[in-house]
Amino acid sequence: MTFACTLTDETPLSLVELASACHVEPAWIAERMMAGLIIEPIPDRLDNAVFGSRALHRTRSLLRIERDFDANPELAALVVDLLDEVTRLRRQLGEIPHSIDIL
Repeated sequence: MTFACTLTDETPLSLVELASACHVEPAWIAERMMAGLIIEPIPDRLDNAVFGSRALHRTRSLLRIERDFDANPELAALVVDLLDEVTRLRRQLGEIPHSIDIL
């Protein structure tokens, strides 16, 4: 049986819940946390870690890139970082008025 829910930035997930949501073992996430590829959160102990929706999105993106392109974890993290930057820049570009007069 599977459950569906809507996650918000305030919806906390444990390591086991995050792993379940991504269909991976908790060790897969722990390895990437220890390598600094999943930064949120930085817990004293992994069994006390609480993750938000940003970590869920990043973890799913890492997993997709690793699987789809047979990429190593570090390369997948670089691609995710670049995709996030492109999204941020496109959002900023959308905020610039389009009626700029050229002299």
